[in-house]
Formats: sequence, structure tokens, C-alpha cells
Amino acid sequence: MLTETTERRTQTKSTDAVEDFSHVLVDCWYWGSLTANEAKEILQDTSEGTFLVRDSSQRDYLFTISAMTSAGPTNLRIEYKDGKFKLDSVVLVKPKLKQFDSVVHLVEHYVQLSRTSCKGRTTPLAPSNGTVQLLLMTPVYTATPSLQHLCRIAINKTTRRVQELPLPNRLKDYLTDYSYNV
Repeated sequence: MLTETTERRTQTKSTDAVEDFSHVLVDCWYWGSLTANEAKEILQDTSEGTFLVRDSSQRDYLFTISAMTSAGPTNLRIEYKDGKFKLDSVVLVKPKLKQFDSVVHLVEHYVQLSRTSCKGRTTPLAPSNGTVQLLLMTPVYTATPSLQHLCRIAINKTTRRVQELPLPNRLKDYLTDYSYNV
């Protein structure tokens, strides 16, 4: 369940944002009202690319992605404006960032981007300009997901054509109920 603080903040900004975010609750990588220091502690001994989503401590933002980078844990605010989500960034980069209908779509996009850029590499990518590259690879779960849910994610990673699979309709409905691969 979303925390009371998040519900209050979100009601003033948009109830649609909470509805769009409800899929993350199923996936168990939404941590609620975790502080930046608590997120840092959780991520401290994890590998680069490990991440979680939590409530933002900044009033103007709903959510934050906390992720382990090559330089240590970092936090990225998720901006919600005009019904769309995108990562917060410096003014010059903001217009170039993709926007998404939901936080789950945003996270899924950056996970796919990270997995594609790291495919076949044995060492992480290091930008030549001295900046730190953001990788989102592995979510930190609040609880162990069910085997059913993990199978659903595995199937969603393999195909987007669930309706064409030789499965009972009830199972197809379950698979399409959470069509993400994160």
C-alpha cells in the first residue's frame, strides 16, 4: 500500500499518477517513504545497476530512483508534469529526455537501455567526460516476489505476443495484467 504521505501528496498533484504506479506495488521494488540515507544503506553493498524506487523527500516530486553507480549510491528525482513522468535533469538536457505515461514505463525503458548498452561487456561503461553513467539493471525487492510473478516477468521478457501463446485465456489474462519485464 502507498504510504499516507504519498497518498496526500499525490492527491494534490494527480490521482492518475498513483493509479499508473500501482503495478510497481505488485513488483515489490517500490519502497515507500524511505529516506535518502536509508536507501544509501540498502544499496551500499550491492553491485552497480542495482536500484529501488521510493517516495521523494522533495515536495515538488512524487518519486525518486535510488541507484548504485560506480561512484556509489545516487538519487534521481522523477518529475511528473502534464500527466507524464521523466527523470529530473539539468535545464539543457531536460528537453531531450523521454517522457512516459507511468513510472513503471520509465523504469522499464531505462532498464532496457542499460541492459542493451551492457550486453556482452565484462566491465561497466565509463563515459570519457568524467561523469558517472546511470545503469538500472536489478531492482531491490521489498519482499520476495512470487514464483508466478517471476515467471510472468520471464515470459514478458521473451515475447510481447502473449495472446498468440497456446495457453488458457485465464493465464493469458494474468500475463497481460502486468505486461512489464522489470
